Amino acid sequence: MIKYFYPDGSHCYRALHTTHAVFRDDAGKLIARAQKASGELYEFEIVGFELLEAGVRYS
Repeated sequence: MIKYFYPDGSHCYRALHTTHAVFRDDAGKLIARAQKASGELYEFEIVGFELLEAGVRYS
């Protein structure tokens, strides 16, 4: 799992296999590219992310 942190302070979790890239755009913003259930790719701004290890409980 990946935990994405949004600029507004919220976060979300995504399955690792739906993540395609994390990169900086021309403006220097951190961008994540992920895949929707329909197969369509989309991009969204993040301020950070964590890779979560299977079997570990995070508080």
